[in-house]
Formats: sequence, structure tokens, C-alpha cells
Amino acid sequence: MVVLVTGSAKGIGREVARQLTERGETVIVSARDGARARQVADELGARAVELDVTDDASVAAAAGAIGELDVLVNNAAAFVDWSEMASAADLATAREVIDTNLLGTWRVTQAMLPLLRRSAHPRIVMVSSGGGSHADEQFGLTRRGGAAATYGISKAALNALTATLAAELASTPVLVNAVCPGLTATWPGAEQMGARPVADGAASVLWAATLPDDGPRGGFFRDGEPLGW
Repeated sequence: MVVLVTGSAKGIGREVARQLTERGETVIVSARDGARARQVADELGARAVELDVTDDASVAAAAGAIGELDVLVNNAAAFVDWSEMASAADLATAREVIDTNLLGTWRVTQAMLPLLRRSAHPRIVMVSSGGGSHADEQFGLTRRGGAAATYGISKAALNALTATLAAELASTPVLVNAVCPGLTATWPGAEQMGARPVADGAASVLWAATLPDDGPRGGFFRDGEPLGW
């Protein structure tokens, strides 16, 4: 199968691309920096495409270059300082985060959907976060005292997009789900906070990307198990 992983030059996206490539899948690594995407793709034995999820022209060009697609992994994301609170948030910065995490994902999904509709086993995976839910006992929306407000709000909106898109596509072969990788060691010092290895975080994404045709639709999962939001 052909898999596009957005934001896959580093972190969880890169690990997802690596594991899928090792499984023999045709993986397309993407990044805003085309040279960086090509470098990582060469290292993994994958394909590469330049893709800025916040730019209409970039997304359209990427869709044209890809040509065919079975699985879309919407992994590209932006974050703000953990101390950000809604009452004092810089809304210009908040807009940038939402444009990546929600509208960027939405934009890419719209552009890639015609390709996915031609696939026999199409899948869309939204890489979300427990920070956008009420059910995450550690980082949920009401568990962190309102910190990292924009990030949580954007991921809650992403979960809503997942549910509504899945409802729209319920009569088609396209399976749409969101996953939370959990707190993952993608930055220095993350292990000290109890973060899991990147490979473990990527496992949730791979699970959703390789669901059988009778798999769930419109759900939110971590480690293959439902997570409330």
C-alpha cells in the first residue's frame, strides 16, 4: 500500500514511516523543507514530497505529485509553550497552531480524499492527543489546569473533525479514526516526565493505518483501545 505521513522528517512521523517501510509498504515522507524530506526518505528507503499543510498550493502540488494513495496519516502538528493559558494566549500564535493542527489536517484530507476514494482499502489516521479529551487522566483538557490551551483546543477540534468526517464517509470504504500516541519521548528530557519510547507511540498510528475493512470508524484510540474524549 502507498502511505503518506505528514510531518515525517522527525519524531513519531519519522518512526511511523520507518516501521511501515520495514513492513514493505511504499511510504511517502513529507516535510515543509523538501530537502529534509528527501534526506529522510533516502535514509529510510522511502519516497519524498515537499508539503506544507498550511499552504493550499503546496498541498495541491503534493496531491498531484503523489498520484495514488491508500493511507493518509495526518501527523504534522504545532505546539505552544506548556505555560500558555487561554485567558492570556497570544491569538496570533494560537491561529498558527490551529491552522496546522486542525485546518492543515483538514486541508490535506480534502486534497487527498479523491486519491483515497480510488483505493480498495483506504484509511485516514488523525494523530491527535489525550490533551484534547476529557478522558485522559494526566493531560486531559481539565486535568492540566488549562495549560497549553491552544494545543488542547486544536486537538479537541481534530477529534470532532474525525467524527464528522467518519460519519460522512460511513457508506464508503474509507475508514477514519484518531489516535493518541501517548506522551512520547520526542524531545530532550521527555523520558524524565515518563514519556514512552517513540516506537511505542508510533504503534497506535500503525494500528489505525492497517485496520481491516471491518475495523472501527470515527473513534479515538490509544494502543488499539478506545479513549473517551
